[in-house]
Amino acid sequence: MASVARTVTSGPGPVRRAGNAVARATQRTSSAVVRRVRRHTHSGGAGESGLAKLIELHAVNSAGDMLITVALASTIFFSVPTGEARGRVALYLIVTMAPFALLAPVVGPLLDRIPHGRRAAMAMSMLARAILAWTMAGVVSTAGLELYPAALGVLVASKAYGVVRSAVVPRLLPARTTLVKANSRVSLTGLLATAVAAPIGGLLHLIGPGVPLYGAFAVFVCGTLLSFSLPHKVDSAKGEARAELSAGEDVEPHRVGRQWREKRPGLRSVGGPVLHALQANTSLRALSGFLTLFLAFLLREHPLGGLSGPVSLGLVAVAAGTGNAFGTALGSWLRARGPERIIISALAAALAATCLAAAWYGVLTIAVVAAAAGIAQALGKLSLDALIQRDVPEEVRTSAFARSETALQMAWVIGGAIGIVLPLNGTLGMAVAAALVALGVAFSVRGLMTGARGRAARPRAV
Repeated sequence: MASVARTVTSGPGPVRRAGNAVARATQRTSSAVVRRVRRHTHSGGAGESGLAKLIELHAVNSAGDMLITVALASTIFFSVPTGEARGRVALYLIVTMAPFALLAPVVGPLLDRIPHGRRAAMAMSMLARAILAWTMAGVVSTAGLELYPAALGVLVASKAYGVVRSAVVPRLLPARTTLVKANSRVSLTGLLATAVAAPIGGLLHLIGPGVPLYGAFAVFVCGTLLSFSLPHKVDSAKGEARAELSAGEDVEPHRVGRQWREKRPGLRSVGGPVLHALQANTSLRALSGFLTLFLAFLLREHPLGGLSGPVSLGLVAVAAGTGNAFGTALGSWLRARGPERIIISALAAALAATCLAAAWYGVLTIAVVAAAAGIAQALGKLSLDALIQRDVPEEVRTSAFARSETALQMAWVIGGAIGIVLPLNGTLGMAVAAALVALGVAFSVRGLMTGARGRAARPRAV
């Protein structure tokens, strides 16, 4: 060992050669990782169809959002006592979520009007968040009121991106690939990017509270450039029309001048299963928002089973993240199954887990609730996408994605608001969580079962 040390440190030549060897090894490793990632994103025809570009763009988007989340959570939640943190989060909900609840219904129809500019809309969403992240970096340490309007802008831009992404996926489907599988690949890549960005954001926060936001600025600038690398067919609106939520149950002709024309098909006119699936998913998304905020405060004030607050929060976060990833992967495998039955199973699992936690509140049951909620939300959303693909005509399909995504985001806001005002009692909280899922069961399961039976009884086309 001594001779090796003398050889390496005996002069600039050996040191330079050792450094070059390390640099070459690092470069080879990085290149191998990049090649493996690109091989995954371009597999199954995704490279030829352009879906791979969207997968990579979504990974960048998820990483940037996570860096902003780490910066805001560290300032608004973790840096102050629980009572003050609850007040700050309540203020955050009022200043950001309340205006978003008013703006969200406008996002879908507004984006419907720019079908020829989807790449530009994605780029503007990225650029807006880059500018806002840079702005917030200067004020995040004080958590002043000027931080909240910028956070609202980030939220709206992020949800606008989500709406456009959902509308773009059908345009980039590879041959012999279903929409549910494509969305599963996009979502799973986003989850992996989030898992990588979270610890990086934590390390950057140790340097300074604004450093994660500067990192988000750099990530979103890259995302702005990547948006324009999507294929030109993303901006094509050929054969598309807007979906209307208030259309009648049937597509009936109506008179225009001297001619009779069919009503524009809407979500109600293309079959009950889509609306019932949306109702079930709003219940699951409200559950997600509720658990996110309620458990964040509850476990910080009352840790689980003698564990510390950070360990309790980490346990729940890992369970939820693992459940979401597993549900996303499982959804791709279950793509040939009936989506109505998958949604019913997801609701049943979430209801059973929350009822179990309400009856026996503890470490194990809370971890089960977090995992079940993650699995149910992932499976429910992928199944909703499959129903829209199956039942909604192509000319209104992209608009249907935009409107369903807006409804789901608003459901998360409502669930989060309930979580922030509820007393910090574990048994009570889990009972409320069970009630949220029970509402979804009451409003959607019967219709989903009817739709599943009707489709099973329908003769197959030869």
